[in-house]
Amino acid sequence: MVYLTREEHFNAAHKLSIADWSDEQNKAIFGKCANKNFHGHNFLVKVTIKGEPDPQTGFSMNVTDLSKIMKEFILKKFDHKNLNLDMDDFKNKQPTCENLAMRIWEIIEPEIAKKTEAKLHQVRIYESPRMYVDYFGA
Repeated sequence: MVYLTREEHFNAAHKLSIADWSDEQNKAIFGKCANKNFHGHNFLVKVTIKGEPDPQTGFSMNVTDLSKIMKEFILKKFDHKNLNLDMDDFKNKQPTCENLAMRIWEIIEPEIAKKTEAKLHQVRIYESPRMYVDYFGA
């Protein structure tokens, strides 16, 4: 089994808060992330697929195809967006790094399946250099 990872960057803003809570409650739980004017991150997303290399090409997946999928279905969708205001994906869900990783998985898993027999193994999202989330599917 071979694991192939491709990474991309995107910028997005969000705010974490619960509408029914007071500002004090939100700040106590979400800290700076509850800023009423939102805040932004330079997200790093890493997508890993797993599979056996093709005997002819030596690829478990053509990295050009993976790059196109990430640009089309992650960057075009999330880059320079306000996750709370611009994205239907988070109308009823907190735009946390955890939920973002799961949503990206849902979006790209079928696209990867169209291009290869390899399987999506992991989505890793860095919200900052010191904090990231790994998601391995349901």
